[in-house]
Amino acid sequence: MAKIGLFFGTQTGNTQAIAETIQKEFGSDIVDLYDMAEVEAADFAAYNQLIIGCPTWNIGEMQADWEGFYDELDTIDFNGKIVAYFGPGDQIGYADNFQDALGLLEEKISSLGATTVGQWPTDGYDFTASKAVKNGKFVGLALDEDNQPELTASRIKTWVAQLKTSFN
Repeated sequence: MAKIGLFFGTQTGNTQAIAETIQKEFGSDIVDLYDMAEVEAADFAAYNQLIIGCPTWNIGEMQADWEGFYDELDTIDFNGKIVAYFGPGDQIGYADNFQDALGLLEEKISSLGATTVGQWPTDGYDFTASKAVKNGKFVGLALDEDNQPELTASRIKTWVAQLKTSFN
C-alpha cells in the first residue's frame, strides 16, 4: 500500500488521539501524521492518498489551525488525490451543526479536484443538521467522544478496513 498523509488539527487532543489510532490501525509504516499547526502547503504534494482530520469547534466552525490554513488549500494541486475525512463532534450539544467542519473541508478540497472516499452512514447518530451529510451519508467518519466514546474504536476499525479497499 502506498504511503498515506494524515493531516489533523486538534484543540483538546481528541483529534490527535484519533489520528494516532487510525495510524496504528493502518500500520505506522503506512501513515505519516502531520499536525496542522506545523504544516506547509508543500507537505501535501508527497501523497496521492490523504486523510483529513478536523473537529467541529464552537458552533459549526473548523478547528483553529484548519481555519488558518483554509485559504492555502487553494494553492495545493488535489487533482488525482484520494481523500478521506474524519472528525470528532458533539451531536447532542451541537445537533444543528454536527460535523460541519468535515463538510466545509470536503466541499473545498473536492472542488479543487480530489476524490472523496470513506463516506460513513448517519445511522446511530442523533442530530438535526450537518453540512457533512451528502447523499444521505457523512462525507467521512463522524465520531462523538462526548456522547458515544464507547463506539469510537469499532467505528475506526470498520472505517479503516473500508479505506484499505478504497485506497488500493
